[in-house]
Amino acid sequence: MTARLGARSKHVATLSLTRASITFPFRTGSPDLMTLHASILARLSLIEGFPSWRQTLGDPALQPRLREYRTWEPSATLPSTPTRHERAPGAHGPVPVRIYQPPPSAPQSPRPALVWVHGGGWVSGDLDSTEADWTAREVCVRADAVVVSVDYRLAVGGVAYPVPHDDVVAAVRWVRDSSAVLGIDPDRITVGGASAGANLAAGAVLRLRDDDGWLPVALVLAYSVMHPALPALSAELAEALAKLPRMVQVLAEDVTVMTANYLGDAADPHGYAMPADGVLGGLCPTLLLDAEYDGLRASSEAFAAALAKARVPVRHVTVPGLLHGFLSLPASLEPVDHGLAVLAETVVHARPSRAACGVLPGADDERPARDEESE
Repeated sequence: MTARLGARSKHVATLSLTRASITFPFRTGSPDLMTLHASILARLSLIEGFPSWRQTLGDPALQPRLREYRTWEPSATLPSTPTRHERAPGAHGPVPVRIYQPPPSAPQSPRPALVWVHGGGWVSGDLDSTEADWTAREVCVRADAVVVSVDYRLAVGGVAYPVPHDDVVAAVRWVRDSSAVLGIDPDRITVGGASAGANLAAGAVLRLRDDDGWLPVALVLAYSVMHPALPALSAELAEALAKLPRMVQVLAEDVTVMTANYLGDAADPHGYAMPADGVLGGLCPTLLLDAEYDGLRASSEAFAAALAKARVPVRHVTVPGLLHGFLSLPASLEPVDHGLAVLAETVVHARPSRAACGVLPGADDERPARDEESE
């Protein structure tokens, strides 16, 4: 199937969606926590009885057990890549970024790029968090790509929308405009993020489409939050999540508190803060990557359906056995490794074309644009 981006300016890529014949079985039957990855299941006792994630972060007495739960040894094969720090000019001051370069021994022709935005509910995370640093290193080496990780301002201490959003927009613009210096192919820039970072990535792409008439070659959204209020969970997902400790559940009440804190008193007429409320037509091909045991799947699934309705090429992959935030875990866990492979594959193979649509690996031409898979 094909879809065409509206021609807005010379910056807008015309892309064609190709779909590979890769399929994966869905899990069926009643939910069973024994399908959680064994390494995760073994840790759940550490957080039994903990309150919500935000309440846990604010309770000093819980921090030792929380640190033990969240501390993983990096994969023995965690790539060591050259990095350097730069600052992108932004509306609220410079935006720090960390640039990951493939090893010097690799060929030096212009490379694909990923602009990566970490999560953390808009209130936590930085360039050193594992979701930022480990993911950037893995994609840099797997895709032989330049990865630029963004240290946007968090929604704390009176900061709220549009400040984090503006920071991400500024960082993406800087990468695009600095492509020659960075050794990047300007037609092969992917923008992506995880959780709240996925929200920021999608909002930035909507803004750049409207303000600059420009789109990246692809958008990658891992376990994303796209709605100000969480859509209803399926009965099966709700039953599975109810068996988990409260701290790792992402419930409607959590999303409401997080998004209200991020939005503050600002209006969002264009959907740049909450992309599910935006105009989605004409977006670039999009990969949605979800965890099996994650309440935010409801937001991601609804967003995937909205993209398909807007005739945006979309691939939706659900990785089994994992919880929300799995890109913070080492690649030595097989399903994490597979999720990283899907992400890197998209960065490598998404590219502009003279044909009508765009290249996004993952399904068959005869399937509908929404190709939902379980890896």
